[in-house]
Amino acid sequence: MPIDSEAIDRWLAREGIAPLNEEERSTSEQLGQRIRGEIEAAGGRIPFRRFMEMALYAPRLGYYTGGRRKFGTAGDFVTAPEVSPLFGRCLARQCAQILQKNGGDILEFGAGSGRLAVDLFRELERLGSPPRHYAILDVSPDLQAVQRETIKRELPEHLDRFQWLERLPGRFHGVMIANEVVDAMPVHRFRIGKDRIQEEFVVWNGDAFIPYWNGETSRELTDEVAELMGELGQELAAGYTSEINLSAGPWLRQLGEGLASGAILLIDYGYARREYYHPERDGGTLLCHFRHRAHGEPLILPGLQDITAHVDFTALARAALAADLRVAGFATQGNFLINTGLDELLHRHSSADSHAFLKEIQQIKTLTLPSMMGERFKVLALTRGITEELSGFSRQDLRHRL
Repeated sequence: MPIDSEAIDRWLAREGIAPLNEEERSTSEQLGQRIRGEIEAAGGRIPFRRFMEMALYAPRLGYYTGGRRKFGTAGDFVTAPEVSPLFGRCLARQCAQILQKNGGDILEFGAGSGRLAVDLFRELERLGSPPRHYAILDVSPDLQAVQRETIKRELPEHLDRFQWLERLPGRFHGVMIANEVVDAMPVHRFRIGKDRIQEEFVVWNGDAFIPYWNGETSRELTDEVAELMGELGQELAAGYTSEINLSAGPWLRQLGEGLASGAILLIDYGYARREYYHPERDGGTLLCHFRHRAHGEPLILPGLQDITAHVDFTALARAALAADLRVAGFATQGNFLINTGLDELLHRHSSADSHAFLKEIQQIKTLTLPSMMGERFKVLALTRGITEELSGFSRQDLRHRL
């Protein structure tokens, strides 16, 4: 039975979003059928984590593995590199400090449209520190094609320096960059019940996917939530709902094992643990994006919308320490950009045209103001073999919050 298309159309109308086209309906229906098949094979329900994984990464049909436009004004959301090239130029300055001392290459995870790669490489070249190789690891064949087109169009003379990887290199020297990657990893959803920790599952009721909380919670999730509450030093109230990313730690430890020397720079929206699991944040952080509309309905539009959860940076820092990495800095995006010379770059590259200059100022506000991306996004730096302090964290380093 197909997903209730009339209900979807009513929801889109309420949100002020244009109806789906035939290609979108077909993609979402095919993925919905695949998810329903897995639910049936699993005995009637699957963990929310598995639903999210399929919705985002099912081959050829998932949000990140399909061919729909995702980034920019024509997509579903705008990332920092799409806001202004100054983001990539500031990030390049931090990379230059590391490469000048340590040497090596750049490895970017989930490179999106390729915009960050272009801006970062151009600034590194201007600073006299271009990497010998700029590697990209991205799960989406369609996005890989977009990245190649962007780089071929804007950096044709350096195309031979770019390479696309299918897996992590065995040993890596240089800088690894993950901008808005961890937030898109599938998460487990949990709820504090009266007598036990509950896990969210997803079932099919004949018309739609709906949440189901009465299944058996995995031992791993139960242990993680119990440890979390013990660390917080307080009981979370019955009904408290949130999420835990159990994939980020193993992923980061894998990066640490492959990093011979250099740094890992993680840029994402999130909190230190005590802020993340604050008693008043009792609904979690799960958020969906579709055509620049943020909402909280992850079980609709499979394959057509982004599903994200904020990042627990404390968990990442602990995974880094377990991998024998140094936690070298933690800052808001706004402070990181200012520390890496945003003001200087703005004055150097600003347009003489007043209209264009005002547009640049608005872009800077978007990147740095606390009410926009400046405080919601954080930058975490992890290093191996680097002892000097990193420029991006010279002021307002927040490592004490982790």
